[in-house]
Amino acid sequence: MQKLLVEGGHLLNGEVRISGAKNSAVALLPAAILADSKVIIEGLPEISDVETLSYLLEEIGGTVEKHEHTLHIDPSNMTAMPLPNGRVKKLRASYYFMGAMLGRFKEAVIGLPGGCYLGPRPIDQHIKGFEALGATVTNEQGAIYLRANELKGARIYLDVVSVGATINIMLAAVKAKGKTIIENAAREPEIIDVATLLTSMGARIKGAGTDVIRIEGVETLKGCMHTIIPDRIEAGTYTIMAAAQGEEVLIDNVIPQHLEPLLAKLREMGVPIEEGEEQLLVHRGSKLNSVDIKTLVHPGFPTDLQQPLTALLTRSEGTSVVTDTIYSARFKHIDELRRMNAQIKVEGSSAIITGSVELEGAKVKASDLRAGASLIVAGLMANGVTEITGVEHIDRGYANITDKLRQLGANIWRENMTEQEVKQFQNS
Repeated sequence: MQKLLVEGGHLLNGEVRISGAKNSAVALLPAAILADSKVIIEGLPEISDVETLSYLLEEIGGTVEKHEHTLHIDPSNMTAMPLPNGRVKKLRASYYFMGAMLGRFKEAVIGLPGGCYLGPRPIDQHIKGFEALGATVTNEQGAIYLRANELKGARIYLDVVSVGATINIMLAAVKAKGKTIIENAAREPEIIDVATLLTSMGARIKGAGTDVIRIEGVETLKGCMHTIIPDRIEAGTYTIMAAAQGEEVLIDNVIPQHLEPLLAKLREMGVPIEEGEEQLLVHRGSKLNSVDIKTLVHPGFPTDLQQPLTALLTRSEGTSVVTDTIYSARFKHIDELRRMNAQIKVEGSSAIITGSVELEGAKVKASDLRAGASLIVAGLMANGVTEITGVEHIDRGYANITDKLRQLGANIWRENMTEQEVKQFQNS
């Protein structure tokens, strides 16, 4: 096991290129199951989630070839092989195998998904959608069994706006007989990305990116080539890092419209940002103002950027309030930031941050992916060295983060943990 060490106080300068979107990749790979010939996906991020999904596709009989950031997936010999546990447990997005395998084989056995624990994230809306399409869904010994004689289009209203449920129902519905309408659908850019891939494969989908998606079922889907969108959360994280410790940082391969809620808040804080077509130029602000933030479903402020921004707010003058309406348990980074001298208290679903404070390097633990990003932001600003364990969470969503930050001028490196440190980490 490794730990990440960050020596604070070094100014960031230069250019960083953003990788393909993690939240698209984890749905695009399972979507390839639905085709009857080779699917090529370009621009994939080098993250552990993509590796895990590639193994799972091979486990059910697919052929997966990697050429740098491109995957060639041949699904022609895939079977409805059960995936009850093992690698399925490693990431939450393995649930997309449910919709894709149900859509292709009319059956699937998938272990209950893992990933970062962020409080209750039930898959009841996914199941509701599958049942509306004609599937029988049972939970047997910790695995979800899905079976259908035939899938038929249906009108499905999501009680909760859910990206996962919206994509999963799309995957199951593209080959169902007749018309499916998903109402109160999620509107994230990643949903449009998945719909674009499916449309290239021959699916008939209208309304992706709005709250009503209409799908006309087709009998077969063919292989295609698709280029993934840039990762708006990675782009947002580097924008926050540049605001925290940058002098002049150019963020390349980004769609600025995807980051509007964050850019608006950073400008409100006093961070000068210039927008290009696919770039952002972030300058150092002289003084940061406090702001209030409330996370909301897209196009509101993304919950995935709440944690990195909370770290930056320790530097702003005055009191900021961050409210997370999406995930109740997304404040595990607060205790770790407090170890670094942050003045933060949690009240219900809000964190109250008093600034500006000088952060001090400390030994901290990343409890989940975005908490890890938050601690790196804090480490870049802090006096001394910050030692972060739980690096495997960070590697799930940030490709080559150590190299990218070093190229910008950060003093950041990895070390192997001692046996004693591993035991302490596992017991904490």
